This record gives sequence, structure tokens and C-alpha cells, in this order.
Amino acid sequence: MKATGIVRRIDDLGRVVIPKEIRRTMRIREGEALEIFTSDNGEVVFKKYSPVGETAEAAARLCESIWRTTSVPVVVCDRDRIIAAAGTGRRELLERSVSPELDRAMSDRKAYRMGGTTRISVSGERPGYYVLAAMPIISDGDVTGCVAFVGDENARLQGETEIKLAGAAAAFLGRQTEV
Repeated sequence: MKATGIVRRIDDLGRVVIPKEIRRTMRIREGEALEIFTSDNGEVVFKKYSPVGETAEAAARLCESIWRTTSVPVVVCDRDRIIAAAGTGRRELLERSVSPELDRAMSDRKAYRMGGTTRISVSGERPGYYVLAAMPIISDGDVTGCVAFVGDENARLQGETEIKLAGAAAAFLGRQTEV
């Protein structure tokens, strides 16, 4: 574990403030869920909780089925990383961080479709892969991730089928993650 040199005291209600620098670095947003557990050596660990991450196995099977049906590469992301992928680029994209542009598109809470000269990179770590269409995953009223069809800079969607499939997959995963 990385030492930060920042010390915080617990208040009389048992609360501790996570410093702004750490929240910004770890992309922890207001209202976001954190998992708290202890390690074997007595450390108290705060870990970002990803409800979509809990469905990684189902998401991977869903991606594989959609890719086999459409032949268009597809990914499932939580708010921070790509948790499942199928098709071209699968190995390059899996477990990569989500680009800030895709994070903003998820926050808009509506379908995204690539158009004109506007391109959203899937991951800042792996340039060359762009979002063709994306639908946010909404669980318990919160955006928890997205389902996205991806391609290179020359790829285009043929019609509305992918948007509808992404919407159906996002709705399914949203229901799987509701408490």
C-alpha cells in the first residue's frame, strides 16, 4: 500500500475525512459507495465499490453473446474501468481505465452515438479505440457504468440495432446490480 503522508483524526461520531487530493486521484465522487474491510496485518482498507464489477462474469458472457450476434466489439464499464469485453481489442481494453470523455458521457445519463467529427476514446490508456454507441447502466437511480460498442476511427454503426442492444444490456445489468 502506498503511503501518502496525510494523517486524519476520527471525530466523535466515528467519521474520517478522506483528503481531497486522494479523492481526486482515486476519482471518488460525493455519495459514492466505499467498501471497508480489514487486512490480516491490521490495516483498515477503503476500496471503491463497483456494483457493476460484482457482475463481471455475467457481463463477460453478455459481451460475448452480443459480439457473436453483431460482430461489433463491445465492452461493459463501471465508472472507472472496463470490466468485460468481447471482439477485436478485447485483450487491449480489458481492465483499462475509462477515458474522462466516456465518464462524462455516462454522467449525461442518455444514449451516446458517435457522429460527425466527435469521437470519444474508450480508454486514455489505449488510444485507437473509440465509442461507436453507449448506453449508461443505471442502478437504484445512480449511473454505475455503461455498455458500449467500440471500433477504430473508421468504424461506423449500420443502424439503430446496436443502440437498442446496448440499452437492453444496460437495463439488464442495472437490474442485476440493484440492492
